[in-house]
Amino acid sequence: MPTTLPRFQVTETPVVERALRVAAETWPGVARPELVNRLFEAAVAAIEARRGDAELARIGAVDLSAGAFDLAYGPDYLERLRDEWPE
Repeated sequence: MPTTLPRFQVTETPVVERALRVAAETWPGVARPELVNRLFEAAVAAIEARRGDAELARIGAVDLSAGAFDLAYGPDYLERLRDEWPE
């Protein structure tokens, strides 16, 4: 079907062949162009989920370490440190 959208060619390397085979097993009876679209959608969803997991891990690490140095550095720590500076 004609389209105004950009197109590109994909060489059917062993990796692409495997991806199409797995896609055809996952979505039987679906035409190859639609398989390619579904593969792209699945890949994007997996990448976005991995990014989300990494972000949650970073937030968890920050939350876990928040306040960890409260005992080492009391409330007046900076003031005492600045008092030691030459004027």
